[in-house]
Amino acid sequence: MPMSEKDSAQFEKDLVNQLATEFLREQRAARRWGIFFRFLLAGYLLLLLIMYAGGEADMRAGGFHDSRFTALVEVDGVIATDAEASADNIVSGLRAAFEDERTAGIIVRINSPGGSPVQAGYVFDEMRRLRKENPETPIYAVITDLCASGGYYIAVGADKIYADKASIVGSIGVIMAGFGFVDTLGKLGVERRVRHAGENKGFLDPFMPLREEEVAHVDGMLEEIHRQFQDVVRKGRGDRLQPDPAIFSGLVWTGEKSLELGLVDALGSSSYVAREIIGAEEIVDFTRHENYFDRFARRIGAAMAEQFLAPALRMR
Repeated sequence: MPMSEKDSAQFEKDLVNQLATEFLREQRAARRWGIFFRFLLAGYLLLLLIMYAGGEADMRAGGFHDSRFTALVEVDGVIATDAEASADNIVSGLRAAFEDERTAGIIVRINSPGGSPVQAGYVFDEMRRLRKENPETPIYAVITDLCASGGYYIAVGADKIYADKASIVGSIGVIMAGFGFVDTLGKLGVERRVRHAGENKGFLDPFMPLREEEVAHVDGMLEEIHRQFQDVVRKGRGDRLQPDPAIFSGLVWTGEKSLELGLVDALGSSSYVAREIIGAEEIVDFTRHENYFDRFARRIGAAMAEQFLAPALRMR
């Protein structure tokens, strides 16, 4: 018996409802399983990270060593707040090395072109403080390929400095560099609009001509920081430093020439210093390396800061 038009419409409606209900049920089930597997994967990764971080910390602290050893702290790369060679990372490694009772001596191994004088100054001051608190634990700087500017600032905080004969050492100076685009915008037909409070707030604007007072102010700052750098080097090297004015000119020298100038004390590698000078051939790395947790936290923090600060007027 054929269905009436009304019954046919109702049947179609019921069929559509049933199909929609089944589809939604399957979607909910798939979503629940998807959430479950995401949590399972996240938990697994978290467990791996905890095991990795714990093992890394244990190795850095010499957890598997019963005898005395030489502690190693690396200064590798540009010295800056957000770099591996930040004062926080270097100082954390130094403190851990000094606190370990099995540490016979400490090597600060440096391969750096320099960086922030503030960060380097923090490390120098902390090296001197820790050394004073632990007079029985010597600390030596070992230069590998390069120890320039802020890298050498840190090196002079050690009891003695060792280098390879071909190491590059020095660059005791301060630099500020930039570009000038005074006529560029006019040639492009671009109008620049800058408003500021404070007559010198926009000083050294690359799109404006330099003013004599601006240059004098910056030169004064650079000279002041340079004097601070020289004072630190003289304090660290003492009578070992030769009276050669070229030392503070910003030039660099080989490790062999640096030995003649009194910039380093002897030629030798980390293994040589550990074996022959400290007397503990085994080297344990106390360098603080950024782990996955640190990177994740930093990225989350940066993302949150960007969200909160993006609409705000920034002071810079």
